[in-house]
Amino acid sequence: MQQALITGGVRGIGLATARLFARKGYAVALCYSADEESAARAREEGFRVVRADVSDEEQVRALFGEIGGVDVLVNNAGISLVRQIQDTSLAEWDRVFAVNTAGAFLCAKYALPAMLKRGRGCIVNVSSVWGVVGGSCEVAYSASKAALIGFTKALAKEVGYAGVRVNCVAPGVIGTRMNDRFTKEEQAALCADIPAGRQGAPEEVAAAILSLAENEYITGQTLGVDGGFGL
Repeated sequence: MQQALITGGVRGIGLATARLFARKGYAVALCYSADEESAARAREEGFRVVRADVSDEEQVRALFGEIGGVDVLVNNAGISLVRQIQDTSLAEWDRVFAVNTAGAFLCAKYALPAMLKRGRGCIVNVSSVWGVVGGSCEVAYSASKAALIGFTKALAKEVGYAGVRVNCVAPGVIGTRMNDRFTKEEQAALCADIPAGRQGAPEEVAAAILSLAENEYITGQTLGVDGGFGL
């Protein structure tokens, strides 16, 4: 049985991905950093759940020491920051990059040795439409997600020779807790700019992640799951 690790996996896109991978026969482990309530519910569903802050190398090392090697790594953990650049502190900027970008780097670093030894494996990074086109008042978040796309391309070239694939999804406006900050009016305005005319569902992003994980001739790609929002 193949094993998948999904970071930020106890709610939203991460949990939808976990459920889909489990239905497809994967043994699924999840990690989370703080949301104990969601973690408890995920455990009740039967998932293996480990607490780890992906921005902390010691915690990431301990995470992989506990769960062992994985066949699929989904770097989904992420945080947002809605703030104009002149009001963004360096500490806030660094924290966004620490979770969204360095977190993916650290998890890949500790997942890859087992993948390279086996000669197979897959990493899927979760970026954002803002990493593709940029988002006003979300410069730190957009920059961190754009960096994740560059990371995906470079790492795909580096490890492809050894049978390991690296891809990326770039979700648009998805109905998750991260978008609860928008009022109903703001959400309606966002949907008016989406060619598909609606927000996406976490399950639709999960389906794209599974597709990238299982198609053995796709690597180094960023798949937009945004209803055309990034056009």
